[in-house]
Amino acid sequence: MRQFSEITKSQAAGIRYVLCDIDDTLTNGGKLTAAAYSALWALADAGFRVIPVTGRPAGWCDLIVREWPVEAVIGENGAFCMYFRDGKLQTMLHPNVIPNASERLEAVRNAVLAAVPQSRVARDQFSRIYDLAIDFCEDPPFLPLSDAEKIRAVCERMGAEAKISSIHVNAWFGKYDKLDMALRVLSEVFGEKSPESSVIFFGDSPNDEPMFAHFPLSCAVANIAPFVSTMKNLPAFVTCGEGGFGFEEAAKHIISLKF
Repeated sequence: MRQFSEITKSQAAGIRYVLCDIDDTLTNGGKLTAAAYSALWALADAGFRVIPVTGRPAGWCDLIVREWPVEAVIGENGAFCMYFRDGKLQTMLHPNVIPNASERLEAVRNAVLAAVPQSRVARDQFSRIYDLAIDFCEDPPFLPLSDAEKIRAVCERMGAEAKISSIHVNAWFGKYDKLDMALRVLSEVFGEKSPESSVIFFGDSPNDEPMFAHFPLSCAVANIAPFVSTMKNLPAFVTCGEGGFGFEEAAKHIISLKF
């Protein structure tokens, strides 16, 4: 990973879309800082289309697409995308979503809670539709990454897809992820035919690996460091700052190169 300050004007010239994770990519200590939120506005005002790509639930995504300076939001690790057309909120589901999986997810939940002491269902589960979030590092007691790996293994043994973020292990049934949905949205909603040259992606954890692997212009904020040894696909760049401060740093640099 190279420092983000090394990205060149020619590399940045084609960027039209800024895709980004939310937790620990835009936040610091669980809070969306004024700096990060201002960076989102600065990018939007400069003409970039900002699309968060998050593991957060449908209820949160409804608020984000309504109240943040974003073009769309992809939620629950690729299950859906919310965006506005002609003033009306639209929801695009991934075709591989399994909509009635609550009993199977409940079985996964019970198996995880029995296998990993102190693991618990995430507090935002009430806002979710298509997945299960197990908290290992959002609310105390904070569990080590090794426990997150155990949680993922239980989920996968039960036939679920599972990804580790910086705070949760998300589990769902159906073959999709952040990348597959992002590519569908860029093509079907925005008519983008060459996203590899028009997108930059920002993330911070293993569930962002598919995005890091696919997009040549990908960047992690500095707090990716604890996960690097467990990841196969790292981003091209990394910021000096952590979380939202790193995102702000990168946003300022992109805008300076573009104009």
